[in-house]
Amino acid sequence: MEKRTTTNSNHPELKTWAESAPNLIAVAAGRAAADMVITGGRVVNVHTREVLDWQVAIKAGRFAYVGPDASHCIGEDTQVIDAAGQYLIPGLCDGHMHIESGMLTPAEFARAVIPHGTTTMFVDPHEIANVLGLEGVRLMHDEALLQPVNIYTQMPSCAPSAPGLETTGYEITPEDVAEAMNWPGIIGLGEMMNFPGVIHGDPKMLAEMAATQAAGKTIGGHYASPDLGPNFHAYVAGGPADDHEGTCEADAIARVRQGMRSMMRLGSAWFDVEKQITAVTEQGLDPRNFILCTDDCHSGTLVEEGHMNRALSYAISYGCDPLVALQMATINTATHFGLERELGSIAPGRRADVIFTDDLTTLPINRVVARGQIVAEGGKISVDCPHLDWPAHAKATMHMGKEITPTDFVIEAPEGKNSVTAKVIGIVENQAPTKALTRDLGVIDGIVEPDEAQDVAQVALVERHKGTGVVQNGFVNGFGYTGPMAMASTVAHDSHHMIVVGTSREDMALAANRLGEVGGGMCVYQGGKELALVELPVAGLMSDAPASEVAVKAQGIVKAMESCGCTLNNASIQHSFLALVVIPELRISDLGLVDVNEFELTELFED
Repeated sequence: MEKRTTTNSNHPELKTWAESAPNLIAVAAGRAAADMVITGGRVVNVHTREVLDWQVAIKAGRFAYVGPDASHCIGEDTQVIDAAGQYLIPGLCDGHMHIESGMLTPAEFARAVIPHGTTTMFVDPHEIANVLGLEGVRLMHDEALLQPVNIYTQMPSCAPSAPGLETTGYEITPEDVAEAMNWPGIIGLGEMMNFPGVIHGDPKMLAEMAATQAAGKTIGGHYASPDLGPNFHAYVAGGPADDHEGTCEADAIARVRQGMRSMMRLGSAWFDVEKQITAVTEQGLDPRNFILCTDDCHSGTLVEEGHMNRALSYAISYGCDPLVALQMATINTATHFGLERELGSIAPGRRADVIFTDDLTTLPINRVVARGQIVAEGGKISVDCPHLDWPAHAKATMHMGKEITPTDFVIEAPEGKNSVTAKVIGIVENQAPTKALTRDLGVIDGIVEPDEAQDVAQVALVERHKGTGVVQNGFVNGFGYTGPMAMASTVAHDSHHMIVVGTSREDMALAANRLGEVGGGMCVYQGGKELALVELPVAGLMSDAPASEVAVKAQGIVKAMESCGCTLNNASIQHSFLALVVIPELRISDLGLVDVNEFELTELFED
């Protein structure tokens, strides 16, 4: 596969520890000068949970000396930085995340999070895999390797995430997984979402995990079920090494007791840290098997609130010792992926990723060093984040097959019915699972209508990969919409067709066609007028514009949804997960309504 890159990277290649060892030894012994020495700081040692009045010497992007006095490492050309009593903490590591959820390419995502102290990310690009297949994964992987921070790629495992329940643009095969395990930036297998497949010994899922284990790499987990009985134990026996789908203390405890790492997430819409951190703070479990992650962060969250520093502060605010929480965002993560000797701590030989902060509780990020280079100061990035030259077909992925009309969203009632009992997707604020609800809905002229009084809007999935013209319809509760409106998005996990939610079929058609026109994204219509639009031309998922620009438009979507009556936190993310057919309880796909508890298609109306 052709590798397309730009040539504007000014970041020197980081040599391995073995290649760097002669220089590191010479600097530590005082026979050679360091590139940078940091004095006057308080080093947070995540190996021992100590704060030490130590100094740090850096050579060729790695820590050479970490100890009480680095004066013997200083030469004429050494850059000496006085930390002035600030704490020096390791660069933060995100153990599980999707770059596409920020609606940004890897370069722009890196640009957004570097000033917040994130210097390492473990990313699963399964969003683009559903749209562009293995080529899309490679494009993300290649741009990730250009960045001045560490972005490791997990090869997506499940596209489609639930075979037989959805149709994707491309399918990931065990052969694809085996090939990707040889790529330089691949760290393991992405979240194994098809947990029923693992539980029932599906040969494809087993083959993907076997290829990962043969390569000596880590299998990511995704057990999105409250059942902690034999099914959970069967899933763990298959090989997944971590899981981020826990939502309560019992979930966290169950995972670590089985030798998994419990990944506690704080994304834009997922607030699972509070309910799980008690496994450590109250139950006293060993914290080394707990990891903090973000999973999905909206661009507005990145710009306005932060990234891993936000997750870290949140854990501390719910009673976690700051040094323990810091381990969960650094060394625990590195150890999990077999990289403890490479990153995650301020110690000799490791990549020189370090943050300057003057408070371990509120964590202001004053300066960020990555691979021995100052990459951000005072919240501003100070390095280049190179872009890939994305091919034209990656920006031409809207294949809808026809113009959408209001009649595509008509839901006909069973003959002779004046009302129906419909199955309705119920939104749960700040959590990924939905509820399987039922509501009695009225019928007018043979057509089932949404019901504002019951907070029931229509939801539709518009196929956009193969031009089939398929539109599947259903109902959703929880957005709070009032009056005629529609919200459409081609960010529609995981198959990423188009999800349209609305109270007006006319507005739903306008919104759907608008996204077909601009190459994908999100838009909101109200009474026939466009209120907000975010163009996401790369696979209908991402923009290569700066995060600050995308965040402004994304905030426009949020404000437009609010003007239509929605008060949910980060409702656009909740919208984008309505088609996620691997998380209970009820979802919609291009094949119809999906009962995720039973992993089968179900009828819209009750008998």
